[in-house]
Amino acid sequence: MSNREKALHLEQTARTVRKNVLAMIHTAKSGHPGGSLSAADIMTALYFSEMNVQPEDPHWDERDRFVLSKGHCCPVLYTCLAMRGFFPMETLGTLRQEGSILQGHPDMKKCPGIDISTGSLGQGLSVAVGMALRAKRDHMAYRVFALLGDGECDEGQIWEATQTASKYALDNLIIIVDQNGLQNDNTCEIVMPTLDLAQKFEAFGWQRNERWRLWRRGSAGCSVPETRWACIYTGRAYTHRD
Repeated sequence: MSNREKALHLEQTARTVRKNVLAMIHTAKSGHPGGSLSAADIMTALYFSEMNVQPEDPHWDERDRFVLSKGHCCPVLYTCLAMRGFFPMETLGTLRQEGSILQGHPDMKKCPGIDISTGSLGQGLSVAVGMALRAKRDHMAYRVFALLGDGECDEGQIWEATQTASKYALDNLIIIVDQNGLQNDNTCEIVMPTLDLAQKFEAFGWQRNERWRLWRRGSAGCSVPETRWACIYTGRAYTHRD
């Protein structure tokens, strides 16, 4: 398959992901569509192209790890997990129902494929740092991907974790910031301007990487952690063509 064919396949897969997100939130009559839709392309590229995972063995120790630090946007994560075969597709219709494995925030004890329970904004990156440290300590090759919201970067704990990752040269940790420009009840600019996030990460010793907007594998011998950027607006246009 050529690179163009791969790109077209991922584009079509992302459309299906967005459709499933809308369907499950509509069925539940509850959920966070905006932040889920803004992350749909990111999640599709991760789970259908980039990450090394085994749906038949969710706890495989060599797998790449994923931390959805903005845990309230879990519908898009659930959709990708179901489409990859971690659990049956029909389970998506049980979002937020009592007894379902798909609750309003990811639960690693209930849902296959969830590497860490998240929901309290700002805390996920610290867990991702710990996962990356473990890989370094035990000489393991897995990578850790952490998806943050731009509004979430208001949290001080984000920057404590960022500084720690820089200190320990965690080049196996990839941060992706979903820059959709929105927070809970207004735009980031109105609630708390994020200013230049790239400059902030660079000031904490991180390397900015915008090739293909999202990621590429680190260069051999690179010991500087990298931040990937995704400037995708929340609630990407969903048309009849999609």
